[in-house]
Amino acid sequence: MAIEDRIELSERGHGTLEKKRDGLIMEFMDILDKAQDVRGDLANDYEEAQRKINMARAMDGDVAVRGAAAALQEHPEITTESKNIMGVVVPQIESSRVSKDLGERGYGIMGTSARIDEAAEAYEDLLESIILAAEVETAMKKMLREIETTKRRVNALEFKLLPDLYENQEYIEQKLEEQEREETFRLKKIKEKKEQEEKEAAAEEESDDAEAEGVEKEDMEPPATGGVPGNDD
Repeated sequence: MAIEDRIELSERGHGTLEKKRDGLIMEFMDILDKAQDVRGDLANDYEEAQRKINMARAMDGDVAVRGAAAALQEHPEITTESKNIMGVVVPQIESSRVSKDLGERGYGIMGTSARIDEAAEAYEDLLESIILAAEVETAMKKMLREIETTKRRVNALEFKLLPDLYENQEYIEQKLEEQEREETFRLKKIKEKKEQEEKEAAAEEESDDAEAEGVEKEDMEPPATGGVPGNDD
């Protein structure tokens, strides 16, 4: 009974883990598709930012570019939260003050060119792509680790624990059947012996009754006599 309870519990656990594994794989595939898009956007934004900063440095000089960068007063703020996906806690990264208007960048509009404005905007877009990529990549890695862990548990139940439990159950059932056959055989022998004893007792009783009846008949027969008195013959 203990083996049967363990088998039932293990089978339920195996089914639950299989559903979790399949659900995690589906969620992972969705995140993977999103990650591929994010990676593509990140690469494009990086190339665009590099192109525009190089243009600004070539046309306006490094001093003007560095001066515009140093004038920034309000830096982006990053906050992290978490969400649960199929039992996996993944981060949610929120950002603020990344994209800014011309007046919020700190440098004077008259002292800079449109090329610096374009470079600043390109790097703001790049930073937003980096934040999104960090969120997606972290979630993907955590999901992948959880999938591998769940797969190992499923395989351990399917190929190790459950086969061992089934084998133990089969062994116990065979031993119980063997004991049942032995008990049946023993009871059969006891029954046969009892029936034989009853037959012998009945036969002995019939013999005693017959012997007693014979003795009774002998007692009831008249005694044998000689010739009739007075008869000359």
